[in-house]
Amino acid sequence: MTAATEQNLRFTDWPTLLREWGPRLLLFARQQAPSPADAEDIVQEAFVRFWRARERGEADDPRLLFPLIRRIAIDHARQGRRRARRAARLAAETETAWFEPPGENGDRAELLERSLRNLPTEQREVVVLKVWGELTFEAIGEVLGISPHTAASRYRYALNHLRRTLSPVLP
Repeated sequence: MTAATEQNLRFTDWPTLLREWGPRLLLFARQQAPSPADAEDIVQEAFVRFWRARERGEADDPRLLFPLIRRIAIDHARQGRRRARRAARLAAETETAWFEPPGENGDRAELLERSLRNLPTEQREVVVLKVWGELTFEAIGEVLGISPHTAASRYRYALNHLRRTLSPVLP
């Protein structure tokens, strides 16, 4: 190791380490990460882990940050894939019908489901919790962080909206 390299490996504080090693580590992380923001997160996590290991006396060579960044990037990618699978699964579950279409009543169930989806979110939440969750207005209030009276009002508004929407179509 040359004297210049040894000098470059010595550091005494966090800002010095970041200033001297940050740009090259960020460039390396950008090759591993899907976006610049992800690369910055990976480098930040690597610096934190390295600094903690340094304080425990387990690491002292900043070159160890390169394999650490690589491992963190791999973990980050795995987490991203897991998140994407969970989101896809949730989206698929959300897109499934709220009602099982019973034979000739399938059109009716589809109409009701479409009407429910058109309700404002706060009203739809209350209807779903009341009808399918079988919760009281007190319990709905606790779940949503609103008063039981507000839950009851939203339920009433939702039912009125559904009546107006569905009465011309359904007997």
